[in-house]
Amino acid sequence: MHLSGSITALATPFTPAGDLDLDAWQRLIDLQLRGGSRGIVVAGSTGEAAALSDDEYTTLLRAAVAQAGGRLVVLAGTGQSNTAKTIAQTRLARDGGADAALVVTPPYVRPTQDGLVAHYTAVAEQGGLPVVLYNVPGRTGCDLLPETVARLCRHPGIVGLKEARGDEARWSALYPLAGADFALLSGDDPTFVRAMRGGAAGVISVASNIVPATFRRLCERVAAGQGDAAAALDARLAELYDFLGVESNPIPVKAVLARQGIGHGLRLPLLALSQAHHGRADAMAGLCDRLEHETP
Repeated sequence: MHLSGSITALATPFTPAGDLDLDAWQRLIDLQLRGGSRGIVVAGSTGEAAALSDDEYTTLLRAAVAQAGGRLVVLAGTGQSNTAKTIAQTRLARDGGADAALVVTPPYVRPTQDGLVAHYTAVAEQGGLPVVLYNVPGRTGCDLLPETVARLCRHPGIVGLKEARGDEARWSALYPLAGADFALLSGDDPTFVRAMRGGAAGVISVASNIVPATFRRLCERVAAGQGDAAAALDARLAELYDFLGVESNPIPVKAVLARQGIGHGLRLPLLALSQAHHGRADAMAGLCDRLEHETP
């Protein structure tokens, strides 16, 4: 497996009553298929995985696998704060039909780098799915360092890294680790074009929930060596990137999805977008519509 291009970390749509909205889920996946996304993540942090029951997790995953029909790579978020629980969740994802597991560094417990090597090795060897490492220290309180990634990337069951730190020094240390059997993927929308121009294979994105075709075009331009054209298109997304960080993810992106007719609300402790930002959400929905309907 070699992951590349635009992969969307799907938001999970809910009904007004707070239940899973499977009709909206299907429409969101169809949007990704029509937009040309290469893959989707089910039940990652953008998908409010911590708020889902095991039954809901399995329902979402099986529905996504069935609808993707092999046209999209389906990754399942399986990372937990404990290794045994992560292995169990990875096996649940395997049984649900996922192609790979996206495994975040264990939140809250702050293991050592040696502990991370032991954790990921155990998941790769016992979980039953190829593993994509996921580093997002701003959420987990745990930073997977490049030298630790270098130890892990040689494992045949570990196929990639989603790196959500956007600083250039971090990426400079990671670029040499990329290879045919290990894909580097940006997890930071505002800097992913720069990361791809440096050697990353693609992006696992929040914004591509609402602008999948635009992200496909961005990835295609970088892959074709059209760096200036990619940078120009990326610059038009700067306001959207800023908006998506105005409150905790996935609050802003779900506000735009709601304006696109896909799902309602979030689960506590997350609340809907503050009234003060509703005008910007309306503007961002309009921007997304214009970008998605442009002729490539």
